[in-house]
Amino acid sequence: MLERGFSPGSVSPEAEEAYRDLNEKAAGSKIERVLLNAVNKKVELIKANPHYGDPIAKKLIPEEYRTKYGIMNLFRVELPQFWRMLYALTNDESEIEIIAFVLDIMDHHVYDKKFGYRKS
Repeated sequence: MLERGFSPGSVSPEAEEAYRDLNEKAAGSKIERVLLNAVNKKVELIKANPHYGDPIAKKLIPEEYRTKYGIMNLFRVELPQFWRMLYALTNDESEIEIIAFVLDIMDHHVYDKKFGYRKS
């Protein structure tokens, strides 16, 4: 994802791993290629408008993200095949600018589990 314009440190290890996995599989799988293209396009949209995604209520932010990254806001971007990309907005301490920090790229099943949703 760094080659698409994100600065170092603006992607979590989980998101980097998911992106790398999509990148490796894209050559042989149309689904992964579509997902990879969608992630790249959404990254550009987020760079142009940091509030592009759907905000997630503060009370619904998984404790894992609060603890691990100290985030206070979370946005969701829907991707093809019911995948999701989550990001938070942070301030760069050395400059006055908003940085979109991509936390995770996951399929719908993992997203539901992370947010505690149950199947009906």
